[in-house]
Amino acid sequence: MEFELKILGSASATPFLNRHHTAQVLTVGNQSYLIDCGEGTQSRLMEHRVRHQRLNTIFISHLHGDHFFGLFGLLSTMHLQGRTEPVCLFGPAGLDEILTTQFRWSHTQLSFDLLFTVVDPDQHALVHEDRYLTVHTLPMRHRIPCCGYLFREKPKRRHLDKARLPAGLTPAQLGRLAQGEDIVDDKGAVLVSNTDVTTEASHSRSYAFCSDTLYTESLADLVHEVDLLYHEATFMDDMRERALATHHSTARQAGLLARKAQVRRLLIGHFSSRYRDLEPLLVEAQAVFERVELATEGKTVSIPE
Repeated sequence: MEFELKILGSASATPFLNRHHTAQVLTVGNQSYLIDCGEGTQSRLMEHRVRHQRLNTIFISHLHGDHFFGLFGLLSTMHLQGRTEPVCLFGPAGLDEILTTQFRWSHTQLSFDLLFTVVDPDQHALVHEDRYLTVHTLPMRHRIPCCGYLFREKPKRRHLDKARLPAGLTPAQLGRLAQGEDIVDDKGAVLVSNTDVTTEASHSRSYAFCSDTLYTESLADLVHEVDLLYHEATFMDDMRERALATHHSTARQAGLLARKAQVRRLLIGHFSSRYRDLEPLLVEAQAVFERVELATEGKTVSIPE
């Protein structure tokens, strides 16, 4: 089953030629999840051939414009194209008020239900669950309330080894074996041991999106050993005082967190417009954590099982 992240925007507050404001799409199976929605996101979706009608769930990290100014336009286009499926929206308090005001003054009455859930950016809490994933908030330290999101694929069924399965098992019994259970008789005696007829389940994959934040070592415990970590790297480390003043992180700090958390891969993004060439930020992060890539426009990362 597919587990793939596509980067739509890599810029920080000020846009730059060929860099756009933060937006990402995580696709798992036949579900696509939008993470942040900076200005122009719907254009980026069209550019990269991501059908926005597949987007049923949207996560907004915070209410700085470069992370959500594209949301009203995207929802309006969904409405104009006759969408009827509900959209689940997660974000900080106040987002509902902003959208309600925009809809009221533009005389827009959506053709679909917009189901808004307020998230607490100070908590690490489960906010969404579906057939594929659980999603938890990750507390960030920014100038305004801000959270990241941790996406974890649900545990998978064990693989049945057909060559070792006894004949005559019912579908219900096969299902219990795949769930890791033994088949027992009325007295509790084991008739078929799960470990004898199954092999380990495929790896359950994970992605952590760390939005705008000061370098925060405690995050390492929450994102420990994730398959893919995105961490903002607005500045290089020679500007760490500027990063501190604006509640952002440096490329080196992103690498340090990835190393401390023992993640498998790191993406860095949210680059300041002062950097025309992004290679030095990559080199800086790689000096402390080798498996780093730039989260630039169009970048697609697939995580195998």
